[in-house]
Amino acid sequence: MINLNKKLIYCFLILLVFLGIFTIHNFMNLGINLESNQNKSLTNYQPINGNIRYGLNSTRNKHKQPFSRDSIWNLPLRLDAEYEPTNLGEAYDISPEINYYIVTQKNDPIVNWYRLKNWGVGRCERGGKLLGKIPVPQDLIIPDATETKTPNNAAAFLQPDGHTLIQMNPLTRCEAGGPVFGYETPQTEDIYGQGITGGQGGSGLSSIGGTIRLGELLPDAPPIPHVLKLLVYGHQYLYNQSPGYRWPAIRADAYAFKDSSDLRYGGTDPNLVMGALLALPPNVTVESLKLETIPGKKLFYALQNFGGYIVDDTAWDSYAIAVEKGVPEEFKQAYGFSFSSNRQKPSPFFNDINKLFQALEVVTNNSPINNLNPDDFRKPLAPSLKKIPN
Repeated sequence: MINLNKKLIYCFLILLVFLGIFTIHNFMNLGINLESNQNKSLTNYQPINGNIRYGLNSTRNKHKQPFSRDSIWNLPLRLDAEYEPTNLGEAYDISPEINYYIVTQKNDPIVNWYRLKNWGVGRCERGGKLLGKIPVPQDLIIPDATETKTPNNAAAFLQPDGHTLIQMNPLTRCEAGGPVFGYETPQTEDIYGQGITGGQGGSGLSSIGGTIRLGELLPDAPPIPHVLKLLVYGHQYLYNQSPGYRWPAIRADAYAFKDSSDLRYGGTDPNLVMGALLALPPNVTVESLKLETIPGKKLFYALQNFGGYIVDDTAWDSYAIAVEKGVPEEFKQAYGFSFSSNRQKPSPFFNDINKLFQALEVVTNNSPINNLNPDDFRKPLAPSLKKIPN
């Protein structure tokens, strides 16, 4: 009986030793795998040709990718796209263009909406025309401009009906519960419709179509499935002759052709105007551009498969890409460097953005499409929108 107990104890001890070795071995492998995955996610992003896969019954969420599948913001580039080179050079600065998408509810306070009286400091100064009353979340605050920062703040308020978008720029609200300030747009849009127009002041294009959403630039995110919105320095690049815009834009900046303005458009390329669709031609590759960063490669695939519209003027030697509020913070946390950068302290992302912009070409035959044939496009058409309440 005693010998049997000793044998059982010996077996139990041997089992414990074996389990300990097995656990240590797997823990070490887990550490190696985690390190390997981290390195892969931060340095070796290799999307499969930017493929976007949709299931048979896929639908889209209007809050994540708004507007109809035939909207200019959701259509991939056509296979018969015709490209012309641009003269875009290296910019001193790159930065995000922050867009605001505010979903309102029936119980949100109804507040006054005033036309802006001042573009610079003092955006919340009253005296502009009362444009109406709209529901606005109580705690929403969008700060005033400063002496050095006058953001465009293109914004869209989705109304409680779940359809209507009221858009404006530059959205400003200096105190919780107070009125909102911003210039009106020519018309409202339906989030389930084509959504062409909105609060991008230089072009009259949508406040939220083409906006990079939260999560879309993260390392493990799928390829960006929509067109982008781009901003260039009008005084240097946008064509210096009227009208200064083309479809789908509905206007150019008010100062575009004023000789008295320091911001007068000064470019010589007739193709570079508000509403121009820019894209990377098919022969350009990640390798040929020597892109270094994951977000740079993600933008590459979006610009080659969907392109980006010129929607506004950066008003200085800078390139900008429209992103949803919160994206720059998310970006910094994921990658350890800022979305914003300049020539004095260039980041790898700064270098990538400049390489991308300098490689962009104008799609000269971009025009409205009456009949959608999926075989005509570089990528699958977007799924239908799912009808959901706010």
